[in-house]
Amino acid sequence: MKHLVAACAAALLSGCAGGLHSSAPAVQAYVLRAAAPAPPAGVVPLGSLRISRPTAAPGLDSDHISILQPDQRLGFYAASRWASALPDVIESLAVQTFRASGSFRSVEDSHAAFPTEYLLQITVRRFEADYQEQSGVPVIHVTFDCMLGRQSTRELVAMFVAESSENATANRLASVVAAFEHAADAALASAAEQSAAAIKTSTTRAPP
Repeated sequence: MKHLVAACAAALLSGCAGGLHSSAPAVQAYVLRAAAPAPPAGVVPLGSLRISRPTAAPGLDSDHISILQPDQRLGFYAASRWASALPDVIESLAVQTFRASGSFRSVEDSHAAFPTEYLLQITVRRFEADYQEQSGVPVIHVTFDCMLGRQSTRELVAMFVAESSENATANRLASVVAAFEHAADAALASAAEQSAAAIKTSTTRAPP
């Protein structure tokens, strides 16, 4: 009986060890970094701004790196993902970009405890590698729908769209991720410029 128990235990251990083995490729996580140009000289910082956690269009609220295939089919790259859910990735990029612009006295993320004068809400409408042209090399499309308002009164200051497209240099994931980074940088830089312009307009607008 002792020998039988020992043999069964060895078989179980062998089965467990065998079950942990997989020939599937390891999942690669990719990060995006915002460009950090020096703020332009002579810019007078505006009020403080909070960037709320973005929302995402259906199919984009995950850590998948999305692809748009012919016939509007949404898929994703296998064994690859963003380092976090896409809304968190965009929030981090937005905070970095708006701070680097030098247009605001302070820029806080959605977790900050400090009060701010303005609030920016971003909806990620597009963030995919588009293969619909069937050229074999995708075009990256990034589109953000933005709403800017005053934090204290919830008054809407401006609504605008910030978007950019970037051709990947090759149908390789490293090239695709680089194109995502460039397109996201351009779209968020546009969002920062439009936000600053809207705040300036709202504060200098003559009373009725």
